[in-house]
Amino acid sequence: MEKLNYQELVKKVIYKYVNEQPKEDLENTEIIFDTERDRYLLLYVGWHDEERVYGCPIHISIKDDKIWIQRDFTEEGIANQLVELGVPTTDIVLGFRSPYVRQFTGFASV
Repeated sequence: MEKLNYQELVKKVIYKYVNEQPKEDLENTEIIFDTERDRYLLLYVGWHDEERVYGCPIHISIKDDKIWIQRDFTEEGIANQLVELGVPTTDIVLGFRSPYVRQFTGFASV
């Protein structure tokens, strides 16, 4: 069986999330793909009237052939989307959960 390209799947999930956002929100949206170090982020940076906008709803790393979800503020859940794309649960680590809790998530603990 051919190995899935995790870099491309992660990019696909982030682009899907961005494309579902209202057009007016895209002005403050930054997509950051560091393919050399396998770091993938979605940032909101800018201003809304007099209020500063800064947030990171998605942060994903790929380490040791596993997808580490460091931050996930999506409604559907990035891990679920990756499973739908064929990524085995054993290759997904919920990095935003404590190491002790990970063993109970149904995903990889490390």
